[in-house]
Amino acid sequence: MKMMRFLHGRETPEKSRRKKKRNSKNNLGPCSYGACKWLLCSALCLYFLAPHLIRFNPTASLHRPHVLNSISSQSSRALTEQPITNRGLRDLKIYVYELPPKYNSDWLSDERCSRHLFAAEVAIHHALMTSEFRTLDPYEADFFFVPVYVSCNFSTVNGFPAIGHARSLLSSAVQLVSSEHPFWNRSWGSDHVFVTSHDYGACFHAMEERAIEDGIPEFLKNSIVLQTFGVNYNHPCQDVENVVIPPYIPPESLQKTPEEAAPVAAKRDIWVFFRGKMEVHPKNFSGRYYSKAVRSVIWHKFGGDRRFYLKRHRFAGYQLEIARSVFCLCPLGWAPWSPRLVESVALGCVPVIIANGIRLPFPEAVPWPEISLRVAEADVAKLGEILDHVTSTNLTAIQRRLWDPNIRRALLFNGQVQEGDATWQILRSLAQKLDRSYRGSEVSTQ
Repeated sequence: MKMMRFLHGRETPEKSRRKKKRNSKNNLGPCSYGACKWLLCSALCLYFLAPHLIRFNPTASLHRPHVLNSISSQSSRALTEQPITNRGLRDLKIYVYELPPKYNSDWLSDERCSRHLFAAEVAIHHALMTSEFRTLDPYEADFFFVPVYVSCNFSTVNGFPAIGHARSLLSSAVQLVSSEHPFWNRSWGSDHVFVTSHDYGACFHAMEERAIEDGIPEFLKNSIVLQTFGVNYNHPCQDVENVVIPPYIPPESLQKTPEEAAPVAAKRDIWVFFRGKMEVHPKNFSGRYYSKAVRSVIWHKFGGDRRFYLKRHRFAGYQLEIARSVFCLCPLGWAPWSPRLVESVALGCVPVIIANGIRLPFPEAVPWPEISLRVAEADVAKLGEILDHVTSTNLTAIQRRLWDPNIRRALLFNGQVQEGDATWQILRSLAQKLDRSYRGSEVSTQ
């Protein structure tokens, strides 16, 4: 031992100070190396786990009402689809309010109420009443359907639906359900569903300028609206959460047409077909341009072309004419949409859609680009050469795709919900909006 001390020499005061300093660095002060390692690991764990430990109060979230977003955000929400939630369609529950007869069944005394092109409001109601998706317990409902028929007040002058009473009738219904039930007030109506199957949806007017001026009633702006009107740009009449639905065509009327009308099986002797209002002078008595003058251009440009079967007057058997036609023109009227869209697809005639910016129903189920043609309003005078080109290139492929029974089914309403039909497609769209449901929010936080 003495020899070792001799070899290394005695520890000087300077060496002692350096040794203490070195030990201080290695031991990180008073703690040991193992303890400091444990503290370091703990700090790292807290850093990474903190976002999962900090949560908002779910109870407070459930009781907070759904507040209206800005108009621009509502428009963008209407133009995009939300991903289907984990719960999906299988567990969807709809509660149908049982309203006094003045809101719905009283109107059925006129048989036209359940058969005209706005009758989706009746068809959806009837289908839901016997549907497996209906619940009699409102506390387990995801959505609440408010069955009000506003399209059955037919004008004694021209026989068309008059909807001047729509706002007051719907307002009365909302007042009723909000005063007698708790479900409207707890979500501000965000999980309540209405049908507005009119020219400009919930704006309730046939003329666009007047519809925009009137706008959507305030009491509907936080709800979900099923409407035939839809465009792919910002428009005041779709500044509400909405689902674009097809116009109503009685399915039994189409069943009268023989199955041989399949486009690839039948000999279609009409190349281009249109029957409907085509004014010789585009400005009508009101001073407005009907159809933005598109139909007048069709009449003047192609009225003398033997390949174009154009008729300006009504005919009860016009669906048989559709079944004989290769191309069916679907130009805008006062509004962009038309019942011809559904009739053409159902009867195997290729729809030629002439309505800039139109948003079509159920794009997830109906591959519109594959079964129809779109022609810009400015190009309507070129219809002949456009359809000539299609005939000589990909017409057969379009016709084959068009005759898919699943596509036809998606655009038709039935007395009872059938998988894949129009009401089923609506339910599928609602299943993508469970974030608006009070119960959906409750389930997602559990």
